[in-house]
Amino acid sequence: MALLNLSGFGLGYALMRCWVRAALCWVATGALVWALLPAQPEGVADGVVVAYLLALVLAAADGARVARRRAVGGSWRPVVAAGAGLVLLAVPAGGVVAYGSAQDEAVERMLLDRLDSGDRRVEAVSGESFAEARGGYEAALAVYRDLGEKHSGSRAGKLVPQRLDAYYKAVSAPYRQKKLCEAIEPLAYLRTLPREIDPKLLGDLAGYPDGPLAASLYACGVSRLGAVPTGGKDGDELGELLRTFPDSAEAGKVGPAVSRKISEQNRAVRGSDPCAARDTLQRLRTAALAMPDKSVSALAPKTDGGIQNGEYACGVAQFKSKKFGQAQLTLTEFAASYKKDKRGARARDIAIAAEIAGTRAAAGKHLPPSGSPGGTRMELVISNDAPDGVEILYTGPVTGKTDVKGCASCETHSGPAASLSACKDKGKNYPHVTLRLPAGEYHFLYKHRGGSSRTTVSSYADGSRIQPGYRYTSCTYVSTSPSFGIGPSDSLTHT
Repeated sequence: MALLNLSGFGLGYALMRCWVRAALCWVATGALVWALLPAQPEGVADGVVVAYLLALVLAAADGARVARRRAVGGSWRPVVAAGAGLVLLAVPAGGVVAYGSAQDEAVERMLLDRLDSGDRRVEAVSGESFAEARGGYEAALAVYRDLGEKHSGSRAGKLVPQRLDAYYKAVSAPYRQKKLCEAIEPLAYLRTLPREIDPKLLGDLAGYPDGPLAASLYACGVSRLGAVPTGGKDGDELGELLRTFPDSAEAGKVGPAVSRKISEQNRAVRGSDPCAARDTLQRLRTAALAMPDKSVSALAPKTDGGIQNGEYACGVAQFKSKKFGQAQLTLTEFAASYKKDKRGARARDIAIAAEIAGTRAAAGKHLPPSGSPGGTRMELVISNDAPDGVEILYTGPVTGKTDVKGCASCETHSGPAASLSACKDKGKNYPHVTLRLPAGEYHFLYKHRGGSSRTTVSSYADGSRIQPGYRYTSCTYVSTSPSFGIGPSDSLTHT
C-alpha cells in the first residue's frame, strides 16, 4: 500500500476504500500539476516540490500503517500489490522527465525570444544616424553577447554568429552606401568590439573594419582637405589615418593628395576668388603641420607663396567688389607682413584709396594708378588751424598720405563764418605741409587726431581738381558746425 501511495494517485487508499485519504492524495497531486504546468523556464518553486514529496512520504507511511490493520479483499496479494506499486512509480518518474524536457523547451523559447528582441533593436535603429542609433546597437550587442557567451549550447546561442554578421552589416551600412564620412564613426565602433565580446564569436568579423575604415578615412579626409571645419573631428581624418593605419596603402596616398591640393590652390589664387583660395591654403598649411607623418608636414611651406600672392590678390579683389573696409585691412596687413615684397607700396596705395572710399565712394570707382604720371606738378599747401594734428590721405593720379602738426595757439571755430576766419590770423605761424601733385581729380580724407580739443571731431572727405598753372592752398580747422571742414577755406593762385 505504501508503494501504491508513492505513485501520487492514492491507489493504496483506494484499494482499502479509504476514500477521504485517497481524495487528499488526488488534491495534492492536482495542486502540484497546477503549479507545474505550463512549464516555465524558471521551473517551480522548491518549496512546492518539497511539500509534495513530504506529502507522498506521509501518505506512504500512513498507507503502510493502515494496511497492517485492514485486510484487502479479493484476489489481491501483497506481492501483486508491491509489483503494481513499483510499476506505478514509473508514472511520477516519467512525469519528472517529461517536465524537465518541457522546461528545457521553455528555456529555449525564452532565449529565442531574447534573440529576437536583439534583432528588433537592430532593425529599429538601422535607418538612423549612428549617433542616434548607437544606444540601440549597444543594447542589441549586449543580448548577443549574453546568448553567445552564457548560452552557447542553446538554439539561440548557436544563431549568434549569424546574427553578428547581420549586425556588422547594419552598423557599417554607410560604408556600403558610399557615405564614407558618415561611415567613419560606426566603423571605428565596430573596431572596438573584439575588446567587448568573445573574439571566437566574431571570427573573421573581428578584423573586418580595418580595411573599410582606412578607405573611409582617406576618402573623407581628401574630400575635406582645406575645407572650413564644421565641428567634431572634421579635417583630422587624414591624421587619424596616419596614426591608426600608418602602414596601409591609403596612408601612402596622403602625401601626394595634400601636395596636389596645395598646387591646385596655388593656381587658384590667380582665379576669380583669390580670397577663398588664400583661406584654403592657410587651412592646408595648418593641416599639413599637424600631420604625424613628417613627410606630409614637410609640405606645409609649399603653401607660403600661394598665401602671400593670395593675400595681395584678395585685397585687390575686395577693392574691386567695393568691400573697402576689408580691402584696407587685407592690404595693410599684406604690406606689414611681407616687407620685402615689391608689391608692398602698391598695396599701401590701394589701402589708402580704400580707406578714403569708405567715406567717399567716388574714390573707389577704380584702382589708383600703378605709376606716377610725368609732367608739371602743382603745389598744394595745406595749413592747420586746429589745436590737434591732422592726417591727410589722398588719391587721384597719385596716391599717398601726409601729416600736419597741431597748432598750439589755435582754437576751435564756431558759427557759419568759421571758414572765412580759418587760417586768416597773420600773427600766427600755422603748421602746414606742401604736396606736389600732377593735374587731375583728387579725393581727400582728413583725419583729425583728437586729443587737446574738447570737440568731438569726425573724419572729413572731399574732392578737388588740380589744374595746371595754379598754386593751391587749403586750410583745415575744427568748427562746432560743421564738425570738421576744409572746402570753404580752399583757395588757388595762378602761377
